[in-house]
Amino acid sequence: MLLTGPAGRVLSADDATATALLNCLVREVCAPEHQVWTEGTHLLIRLPRVGVLLRARLARPPVAFTYRLAAPYEERRPGGDAWIAVGWRRLADLVAGELELATGQANPEFLDQVTASHTALKALLDARTAGGFTDHRLPSPSMARKDERSPDLEHPLATGHRRLSAGAQRSTDVYLESEQSLVAGHRFHPSPKARQGAPAEWLPYAPEAGARFPLRWLAVRDDLIAEGGDAAEFAALESLGPTPPPGYRVLPAHPWQLSLLAGRPVLRGALASGLVADLGAAGPEAVPTSSVRTVYVPGADLFCKFSLDMRITNCVRKNSWYELAGAVVLDRLLRPVFAELAGRFGGCRLLPEPAYRSVHLADRRLHEGLGVILRAGVADLPGTPLLAAALADPYGTGPASVAGLPCMTSSEGALTWWARYVRLVAPPVLDAYLSYGVVLEPHLQNVLVAVDGDGMPVQAVFRDLEGTKLVAGRWDAGLAGLPVRVREALTYDADRGWNRVVYCLLVNHLAEIAAAVADLHPALEHDLWRVLRECVAAYARSHDGGARLRALLAGVPLPAKANLRARWGRAADRAAAYVPVPNPLREGPASPHMAH
Repeated sequence: MLLTGPAGRVLSADDATATALLNCLVREVCAPEHQVWTEGTHLLIRLPRVGVLLRARLARPPVAFTYRLAAPYEERRPGGDAWIAVGWRRLADLVAGELELATGQANPEFLDQVTASHTALKALLDARTAGGFTDHRLPSPSMARKDERSPDLEHPLATGHRRLSAGAQRSTDVYLESEQSLVAGHRFHPSPKARQGAPAEWLPYAPEAGARFPLRWLAVRDDLIAEGGDAAEFAALESLGPTPPPGYRVLPAHPWQLSLLAGRPVLRGALASGLVADLGAAGPEAVPTSSVRTVYVPGADLFCKFSLDMRITNCVRKNSWYELAGAVVLDRLLRPVFAELAGRFGGCRLLPEPAYRSVHLADRRLHEGLGVILRAGVADLPGTPLLAAALADPYGTGPASVAGLPCMTSSEGALTWWARYVRLVAPPVLDAYLSYGVVLEPHLQNVLVAVDGDGMPVQAVFRDLEGTKLVAGRWDAGLAGLPVRVREALTYDADRGWNRVVYCLLVNHLAEIAAAVADLHPALEHDLWRVLRECVAAYARSHDGGARLRALLAGVPLPAKANLRARWGRAADRAAAYVPVPNPLREGPASPHMAH
């Protein structure tokens, strides 16, 4: 199946898989070795070790380090003059061959992972085509005024537990559409939609397929409940579920995860003996967000971050015991930091993670697998929250995409939008690191931006404490007394923390948003980087950014996470290395083929 995006850009499983492979190949292998150059409207990519030249169409001229590649993709083999169409399977073979010769390592899993991603993407496209997805409009200011005089309407996901005005319902619909819109996934990952299991097993829980489902509920004997943080924060969620027997407390569970753990002998024994009771599926529908395992419950305005003992893209997505404990520690330590940041930078906020809950049973996998971290919701944000990754999606067309924002119809509106966006997002991330030693992880799936009825940004929201770290040595007092493994999981050294901040903020996030704006208004791209440079420079003048900011503004290469090399080397995501890419923040940014 196919989906059509802006300017007629078509999303197919074949082309999206090939594009992701080429994006990674260019960034991590060929560009650093000066094997990439432009020729007219094409990008030429040499694989010197396997002796093949590739050619991709450029959707528009390149600026900075971001290419927009488009099919058809072609190859020219040694001794030949003709360009031959190259499909995603052949391309995956060529990438694997080049990497094996470049690293001296084989990876027999790689082609299977790429194939799994392609299979998943095709299944998602088929599901979306069959599902008849509806585009919701942003609630305009006039709609909001009308809604204030209208009687409350029940939100379809609240099932009687929460009542929303029509404007708030529309805002929630648009927000959830943004969370569930990422069909193609990460543009710079070789297998962005890879996940274990057959599509029939995971489609009922896939955000990209528009999944909705009720939570499963366990009743756990009081003395076997494991929890941290403020247990009272679970009250709103508990009110929506079944009532447990006396002496028991409820534990919400992801139905997919519960099915994966059902065969564990300790869990089977606990259910048989009555230590734990399965209360079944109940309550309002939960909506899986872009991370798959984190769901939003509109009726309680809460997120539940569950474990999934399942490899999704890079990692097995579970709440390790030290991550459960670490989340509530970070929540406590960062509240005063964000109170100060919010006062200086447009009311920015970090969604709190005030509590977790799990079970105390003689099986650590159950403690981690049934652990759920509670995260505050989005109902009180000004305007409509949108996921940054949805805004950056090159295939996006709805109100959750850059192309769907009313203010983007003119280049003047687009540039104004961008200036507001970078002022809301960039300074608080830089200041969190430089002033407080807090390493935020503001990649595209960890940032929400609230917009008004015209689509103009009004607030930046950061989320997911799993990726948030503290600079080692600056938070010793706050981390004192914690288990060693918890402290290790919460800290980065200063250099590693800075690389993570710069990669997530500039390479993963703002460069991709800029590219999406430039897709609509190509003549603006140099101005977009100029505006970002001025924003960073203004922050540097008013805050002592020191040598790191001076180097950034002087054009030191930016770190880009090497997802392809990490997958090839089968490295843990936390251990992924970086490759340098040209820095467009210096005066007069060059085109990428010039910089390389």
